[in-house]
Amino acid sequence: MYKKIVIAIMMVLLCLTPIAGADWISFGHDYTHRGYVSDESDFVTNLWTFNFGSPIFSSPAISGDYLYLASSNGQLKSIDMVDGSENWNVDLKSATNATPIVYNDTLYIGSEDSFRAIDINSHKVIWEYSTSSPISSTAYLYENVVYVGCDDGHLYGFDNETGDVKVDVDLDGKLQSSPMVINDTAYIGSTNGKIYAVDINSKDVDWEYTTGDSIYSSPSYGDEKIFIGSDDGSIYAINESDGKLDWKVDLNNKVRSSPTIDEYDNNIFIGSDEGNLTCLDIRDGTVKWSHSTSSPVRSTAALKENQVVFGSNDGSAHVLNKYSGIEDFSYNPGCMLFNSPVTSSPAINGNSLFISGNDGYLYSLNIEKNEAPASVFLYYTLAILAILLVVIIFVVRKVRK
Repeated sequence: MYKKIVIAIMMVLLCLTPIAGADWISFGHDYTHRGYVSDESDFVTNLWTFNFGSPIFSSPAISGDYLYLASSNGQLKSIDMVDGSENWNVDLKSATNATPIVYNDTLYIGSEDSFRAIDINSHKVIWEYSTSSPISSTAYLYENVVYVGCDDGHLYGFDNETGDVKVDVDLDGKLQSSPMVINDTAYIGSTNGKIYAVDINSKDVDWEYTTGDSIYSSPSYGDEKIFIGSDDGSIYAINESDGKLDWKVDLNNKVRSSPTIDEYDNNIFIGSDEGNLTCLDIRDGTVKWSHSTSSPVRSTAALKENQVVFGSNDGSAHVLNKYSGIEDFSYNPGCMLFNSPVTSSPAINGNSLFISGNDGYLYSLNIEKNEAPASVFLYYTLAILAILLVVIIFVVRKVRK
């Protein structure tokens, strides 16, 4: 009874009060994956573009006036959110797909060969744990322990200050899903098709639930249920206490997007390779609406007031009304001719939307005014059209002669 009251209070505070911008403790900011912080500084919404020079599969993390993001070639950067200028850069010297988290002026991120804690003020590595397998999982910080999954099948928990191993549980498959810890229990999905509930005190597996295929989606929490997608094409709602299925919904294709929870309105938002972002009722899985992009949606949605934002493999960022699923605005930086998938998940600070893509660029948009920066690909497109126009004129003149 007391546990339910505490969770209810936490969810009400999360939904009704501004989220402090100091910490970004998990994939999508917290266990709801809302990806939003309210602007509490002198931050000004500006439009800009930043070139990382390498595809970006990681998603942004926000702390204070800066955004933190890593590109696939291991370049971890701190970006000033006001003007898009580079604050600092750390070369992780190995491929990186994981998303950073930030807590108490320390950034935590995994890479192909290790997991690191980096001081965001000095830009120095505080501690490092070497692994024999890649870490694509995004960490989760809970009571001064940083939890993360690894491709070696281990769920690790590190002391956030010293890097000492507090938890090391050998599960099965690759753990590319990002963990979540609720009430001293860690939840994580595996490529073996199972979601595990691990007691972080006893280090025992409390329960496991088997889906029909690999799990890359990361779990989220609401209504005393664990929500997660599977490559079998379904989203699952599993009772947190006993691991029994509450409901599941078939979304017709792989679900690698992670669920975003809006418990205040009883909504779950999730993408699928069917090309849709779907809104379901958190209580029973009833589909409220589904918006098609005609390309796989592997990005996890972010929420701001009545808007839901996500990326698609169609090369665009989409902004929808969260109640109707009707599109308010979309931004295609590739200008159709140079489309590149947007699998990274968006982050929102105040009225600024930040989203990156496989094209290697990070974009800052104004979500309130539906304004976006002019993409460099626009100039390439105009150049191609100009050349085509010249060729057409030349051909027409030759034909007339």
